[in-house]
Order: sequence, then structure tokens, then C-alpha cells
Amino acid sequence: MRKRWRQAAVAGAVGLLGCTAAVPAAQAQPGGAHVLLLSVDGLHQSDLAWYVAKHPGSALAALTHQGTEYTNARTPVPSDSFPGMVAQVTGGNPGTTGVYYDDTYNARLLPAGTTSCAGAKPGAEVDYTEDLDKNKNSIDAGQGLPGLPNGVLAMTGKPQTLLNPAALPVDPATCKPVYPDQYLKVNTVFEVAHQAGLRTAWSDKHPAYEMLNGPSGAGIDDLFTPEINSSTATGDWTTDNADTRTYDGYKVRAVLNEIDGYDHSRTTKPGTPAVFGMNFQAVSTAQKLPASDGKQGGYLPDGTPGPLLSDTLDWVNGQVGAMRDELRKEHLAGNTTIILSAKHGQSPIDPSALTRIDDGPLLDGLNSAWRAAHPGAADLVAHSVDDDAMLLWFTDRSPAAIAFAKNYLLAQSGTGNGINGQPKSFVHSGLQAVYSGADYFHVSAGDARVPDLFGVAQYGVVYTGGKKKIAEHGGAAPDDRDVALVVSGPRVAHDVVGSTVETTQIAPTILSLLRLNPSALQAVRIEHTQVLPDQR
Repeated sequence: MRKRWRQAAVAGAVGLLGCTAAVPAAQAQPGGAHVLLLSVDGLHQSDLAWYVAKHPGSALAALTHQGTEYTNARTPVPSDSFPGMVAQVTGGNPGTTGVYYDDTYNARLLPAGTTSCAGAKPGAEVDYTEDLDKNKNSIDAGQGLPGLPNGVLAMTGKPQTLLNPAALPVDPATCKPVYPDQYLKVNTVFEVAHQAGLRTAWSDKHPAYEMLNGPSGAGIDDLFTPEINSSTATGDWTTDNADTRTYDGYKVRAVLNEIDGYDHSRTTKPGTPAVFGMNFQAVSTAQKLPASDGKQGGYLPDGTPGPLLSDTLDWVNGQVGAMRDELRKEHLAGNTTIILSAKHGQSPIDPSALTRIDDGPLLDGLNSAWRAAHPGAADLVAHSVDDDAMLLWFTDRSPAAIAFAKNYLLAQSGTGNGINGQPKSFVHSGLQAVYSGADYFHVSAGDARVPDLFGVAQYGVVYTGGKKKIAEHGGAAPDDRDVALVVSGPRVAHDVVGSTVETTQIAPTILSLLRLNPSALQAVRIEHTQVLPDQR
């Protein structure tokens, strides 16, 4: 459960906006190749293996059998959508990219709406969610299109124009808002391809995903971002799985249009992008909802997909099949590689392991204990994000404050609730281990972006004040991180690779497949991220 504590952090932190180092030119000439990247939120390797075994004639089985399957692929930590997606297109982990979650805190930036920056106190929430939309209740994010929701395909391919500048954090050096693309510290595959003269496209769930443009702000030629948290009859597009499929279907249509050589709206025909793709949400909601459309959500006791999730995997399989058919129809199958993976998994797979814990009282108690021990002090927690991990940013960033919080949290016990809503006790605030964020993410002490404390949750813990959610992501458990990864194409060897790989390796692999230089990516050079095995 996300708590937005709005206190100013102490000064003295370093690191603000993105790197400005020049991107080296590609070392090879592009040869008409295409890469279609499909990110299916929540898709575990175990889900893919189960589905392929049950449906050997499926599109997912064909992808797997005709390509290289990586059975031990892991996402970054935190396993949130933003760092997960950024990893796939930059080759970097959060310590390198500067992106830890979609809603974080920066000790150096100024709060949104600041217009008089001289002498303003630093410390600001960096909220790159639907809250940035000019109208977050509309699927077009406030563009004002007629005939919504189906008319959403006419949405702009430049979603920066749909963000409200007054909702953005402010750079004290310029006194100007910091857009998501400016916040990313390293470049993306879209930028490298774009700079090589290749066309690029992507479809995702919020206009704030314009971050994927990279620091240039211009990496993606056609970026389609219908707002998933906009209003529907049942709440938003995530509160009913049938609605989520409908929503994902708009992005599928965009990709089919792009395969045909059009832009996502089928208005102009600039040619099929060299690198393009989309993010699916339907598997994620089928994992998180207790029930939807008369079917049980999540997993069965044996760890296999339940009725809703099984049906949703069928639906995703059908959409992947439609894209493969369209590639064949357009005579592109012979030079298009499909990469299938996920931004994150979902935890827990085992329903009996679920322990829902309301983190609000824990953080309130921590603040009270801090004030009692430090008369006159402000609350310790400036900002927190707690889904199935704890990311805390403090007003006092000293080692003593971090130790105080660690000791307090590990001493707390209480009662949450389990899969059936019945009381279930917890210890240590539901945490397995607590770390200094700088130590855990291997960044300099005082880094302006890094959470001061990172808590790894015990398996099955989900921080929520309610009883509806049955799974979540954002943590470090295997169920959060162990995702599917398949590279399938005409020149890809059929193989099963069991060694550990990271989803960060997708980025240099994309460039290698496009015959561009993987080292053109700044994060690849910083972290020495390797092209996936068998794809060199």
C-alpha cells in the first residue's frame, strides 16, 4: 500500500537528471531487420512452461519451440513496472538508471508546482503515474478525442503533450518541471535505433511512459499510451479482467497497424518500425483479482493457473498468434525476431502463503517513535512505497536514522489477514531483511534518488489495508522476479538456456539483432551488460 508522506528531506544529496555523455555511433549498418518486443506483466517462467505443455499447438508453444527459451531469467529489484520496463530497453538496473519505482522521492528536486525556486527547500515526490495526466479519468489522458473509448486509437503518438507540467517535480537549477524522459539517467534502445535512422514505436499503460524516449526526449517515433487507470463502469480498466483484455486489445490493434506499415492509428504509412511492441496487463490483473467475470483469480493450491488466469493466458496466446499471422501476411516473418518477456512477476503464487498487512500503522508507529526519541523532529518518513517490499525515504538520511528504523520495524508484530480474509499473525513487520538503500542498490551514500531503507518482505506478504488483493509485485521474491524470456526468429537457434540471465540483457540483444552496437547503450557500458547467450 502506497503512503505519500510529504516532508522535505535534508540537503546534501547528489545526482539529479540524466547523463549527458554522447552516444557512440552504431558500428554496423542496419539490414532491414525488425524486433517485436512483447512484455506480458506477471508472466512467470512457470506459467509459460505450464501453458506450452498444456497447449503444444499454441502460438506461445511455437515461439518457444522455434526460438531460444531462457528458463532462469530474472527482473531487477524492485520488481515494479517502471524499473522492469526501463531495464529491458536500457540494459541497466535502478542504481544505474536512477529509476526505482513509478512513484518515488528525490532529496534534491523541488515539489511539483514550485514557481519560486530561490531558497526553496529541496525534497519532492517524483510521481510518474496516472497522476500526471491532464485528465486521468479519460482513456486519452485529456486529449479530448471524440468517440471514446474505441476512438482512443486516434490518440497522439507524442504523449508528453498530455502531461500536466504543474504535477511534475521541479529542477532547482532551472526552476522548470522535470519530465519523465529527463529523469532517466541513461539512453534507450529506441534512441540508439532512432539515431541510426530507424523507425521506432511502443505501446504502454500511462503517458508517463514517455520516459522510454530517453534523455533526448525523442527516441520513440510513435508512442501509444492509453491510460489504464482511467474510469470505466466498474472502476478502471484493471478492476475487471474483461475490461483489461479490452484495454490490451487497443494496444494489440496498434501493433497490428504498425506491422502493416502504418502508425498506431492507421492514419499515415511510414513503414514498419525496426523496434516496436507493447505491454500486456491482462495476465497481471488475472493474478491479482480474487475473482472476475465469475471466475476465480490467481493460482490453484498446486501452483498452476486458476480458471481466470488460464483463460487470460489463452487470450494472450491468441493475440500473439494474431501478430505472428500479420507478420507472415506482410512478408515480415523472415526478418522479424519476437522477444517475449515480462516487466515483473507476481507474488505469491502459493495462495496459502498470502499475508495482507496494513503498512499504515507500522509507518505511523515508526514516525511516533522517532519523534519521541527526537523531540521537535519532523516525521522520519518523507515518502514510502510498499507493495510487497518496503521502500522508505527519510527526512534524516543519516546511518543512525536508518538503523533506528530498521530496529523499530524488525521489532513489530501484529495481525494481518490471509487468502480467505481470516486473521493471520505476522512478525518483523512482515520483513525478511532490512537494508540501507545505498548499500542494497550499490550507489553512493546520499544519492538523491535511492530509498534510504529497502525492506525485503517475507514470502507471501502484501502490504494493503484491504482484503481484495491476492498478489502483488515490487519485491525481491522469486515469484516477483522469475519471468518468462523467449527470443524467437528466423535466425535464432532452438535452445533451452538454463543459466541465470537478467532482463537487462534484452536491451543489448535488441541492438545486436538490429545489427547495431550494443555498447551504444550507456547502461550496457556501465554495467557490462551482455547480449543474451545464443544471440551474438
